[in-house]
Amino acid sequence: MQDRIFYLICFGFIFGVLLRSFVFINFYLALFLLLISLAVILYFSVVKYKWGVILGIFVLAFCLGIFRYHMVDGLAPKVFESQVGQRVSFSGEIIDEPSIRENNQKFIIEVQSGEEKTKILITTSLGEDFKYGDKVNLTGKLEKPENFTTDQGKVFDYVNYLRKDGIYYVMNYVTVEVVSHDNGNFIKSALFSVKEKFLEKVNFAIAPPESLLMGGLILGEKASFSQDLRQDFINTGTIHIIALSGYNITIVAEWFMKLFSQIPYVSQGLSIGLGIFSILLFVLMTGGSSTAIRAGIMAILVLVARVTGRNYDVARALILAGVFMILINPMVLVFDVSFQLSFIATVAVIFFTPKIEKHFLWVTDWFKLRDIISVTFAAYIFVLPFILYKMGNLSLVALPANILILPFIPFTMMLGFVTGFVGLVSYVLAVPLGFISYLFLHYELVVIKFLAHIPFASLSFPNFPLILTLLIYAYFIYVLFGKSIKSFFLEKN
Repeated sequence: MQDRIFYLICFGFIFGVLLRSFVFINFYLALFLLLISLAVILYFSVVKYKWGVILGIFVLAFCLGIFRYHMVDGLAPKVFESQVGQRVSFSGEIIDEPSIRENNQKFIIEVQSGEEKTKILITTSLGEDFKYGDKVNLTGKLEKPENFTTDQGKVFDYVNYLRKDGIYYVMNYVTVEVVSHDNGNFIKSALFSVKEKFLEKVNFAIAPPESLLMGGLILGEKASFSQDLRQDFINTGTIHIIALSGYNITIVAEWFMKLFSQIPYVSQGLSIGLGIFSILLFVLMTGGSSTAIRAGIMAILVLVARVTGRNYDVARALILAGVFMILINPMVLVFDVSFQLSFIATVAVIFFTPKIEKHFLWVTDWFKLRDIISVTFAAYIFVLPFILYKMGNLSLVALPANILILPFIPFTMMLGFVTGFVGLVSYVLAVPLGFISYLFLHYELVVIKFLAHIPFASLSFPNFPLILTLLIYAYFIYVLFGKSIKSFFLEKN
């Protein structure tokens, strides 16, 4: 019964947030339903009718999900709304690490007018070096963000993508003047500083564009990629290797565990602990962003599940982690593609991979090749319907591309970390390591570019139907969890 209550609360809360993401529900209607659910729970507890209590608990959690979304679904500040379309001047502080692109740079500032605050996404030209914590004066035209159509013909909901982070406005190519530095959080500033120094040493030891790929592999830094190179990754289904994902972090952690397990007297528990420590270190190296923290949590769950084989316990932990992330920011459930992909891929690695591993026994286990191929196949098959619906892109060369590249990714990432850390001590010692890293990175880029330019390497499906996506995932859920769902409803106690 305790398990049932746990799942009812979690899924009731998730469905409440999900419905409220698409449909506005009056606060007082939700409050009325909540009071009714409490009455239902109380009544059926007295008459000892189990299913009545279950229904009441689900509706109660459902209403709490609606309330939580309602708390963050505020209106844009009126004082700023009245200035949209006008040329304005603001003073504010850069509240996150600037993102350096191929042709421009972007950063978020928080500004205050009277008692109202808001966040604005600033786009400006390359040249001046902006930092987290800088206080700036800026002048430009205040605008509302707009949705746009991608190269695959899909409409990207850019408005809600920014809104989930509290960003309601954009200002493009503004005049910016830095007033002062180091106004941000000391710990966050220190993390960004270490990350910047680390990447600087990697870039000294490894020539571009290979150095860009290394930055993407180890820290998720892909903003500086050219549009053509980014499209090559998309066309070959390898964009995940340069995204800050639980999968990438898991690779690093597993290699740390494998390394420590070779040391005498190191127990499995200690090696797991060292693997988790490496994940925490990885998250700190990226600057401790919310995306990195989510990826780190997913990676820890995958690591524990794959090492201990206790998928049932990890399933509850995975659901609880997902609910916790949604509780912090309910908008990530629908409007954050990275959260959705990370969660789906984690489910695939934990639950789908064990079911298909037997079909890859013919693959050699040299350098964990069998494990890499089975995990890659499971993750790709599981996220494919979502990618088709959300992004409209089907890579026909994804599996061969991943099979040719992924066996070398763990060693490449380890070389990248060692090169960066050694570079912090001695540039001379980092150069030989950087050259070896360059050879691996060059091979990986050659494979990606070659396969990306094969005729019909990828196909576009701009109108992949939502109903078909839902049906496919309903089938996946039935295959993986059908017995558990059936026992949930049929178990007597």
